[in-house]
Amino acid sequence: MRKTSFFVRAGAALSGAVLLAALAACNSQAGGDVMATVDGRKIPRTDVDKYYNNNVASAQQAPTGEQATALRLNILHQMIDDEILMRRAEKLGLLATDEEVDRKYNEFKSPFTQEEFDQRLKDKKITLVDFKRDIRRSVTVDKVMNKEVSSKINVTDQDITDYYTAHKGEFNLIEPTYHLAQIMVTPAPNPQAHNQNDKAQNEGDARKKIQMIGNRLDSGDDFATLAMKYSEDPETSGNGGDLGTVPESSLRNTDPFTRDAVVKLKPGQYSSIITVVNPQTKQALGFRIVKLVSKEPAGQRELADPRVQQAIRSQLHDRREQLLKAAYYEVLRDSAKVENYYAKRVLDTNGVEK
Repeated sequence: MRKTSFFVRAGAALSGAVLLAALAACNSQAGGDVMATVDGRKIPRTDVDKYYNNNVASAQQAPTGEQATALRLNILHQMIDDEILMRRAEKLGLLATDEEVDRKYNEFKSPFTQEEFDQRLKDKKITLVDFKRDIRRSVTVDKVMNKEVSSKINVTDQDITDYYTAHKGEFNLIEPTYHLAQIMVTPAPNPQAHNQNDKAQNEGDARKKIQMIGNRLDSGDDFATLAMKYSEDPETSGNGGDLGTVPESSLRNTDPFTRDAVVKLKPGQYSSIITVVNPQTKQALGFRIVKLVSKEPAGQRELADPRVQQAIRSQLHDRREQLLKAAYYEVLRDSAKVENYYAKRVLDTNGVEK
């Protein structure tokens, strides 16, 4: 499973799965500036709009019409769910403490300089107050779910055996696989790249930058942290450069310089600087450093293999947890008094925003 940086997770969590709901009262009329209420607590339009704008900030084309309305409905729905859960947390005495919030904040901030961190908040169109409030809500949600759902899930040895017996073919690798990560630098700035403050502007800059990264790796700096801070591949930089698992056949189809470098690596090692060349023009498309995280040989994985057992246990646990969380939210919703004025207005206007 790929790891993700907080700012990638936050991009989703603060937009499609918003964690912030209104705590302050709003005196405007319901259905106008108030989009919903949960047990009398109001969710104002300003909060919904804030995370709507956050969601569309990085989109190449902002949604319009029905798409924009659907996105606001989804954001509001999640805000309602989170407010319901916060009410539950109050009753259980599980609201996040200041110490827990500060600890998580420092964890998120530690890989970045103050300038880089401030830039990321600016790019997400949120303030530090918003950010910390969302941390508080996120930690609170985790605490409630761990107590009410996750801690009650038990995957037995028999569950694991039954799954393996029914899906034995899934554990038969027909070819070796490579778990790879990369740090990529390109000659031209990529607007989708996460490292907003240090993009190479041309081939010369790119060569200097990748050499600097190589030097820091040689000095013992963490590969994933450097990828998150400096890699210009928008698909992997937020994940610490994680490319996931690649079968040997796919590796054979990549550029020969990368392929030759990877097959010489041992797990945990990283390559020297690789120049990625356009085969037609022979021009440099970029420069990368590749790390071999692990390698798995072909063949049947047996149930006795601890990695097989752990993979099955995690899969069964995650699947059951997802189901139970969905059911838990439904139960909480049934016990809450929710008024979704925005949804009613969408229905009354036949989906046409006024």
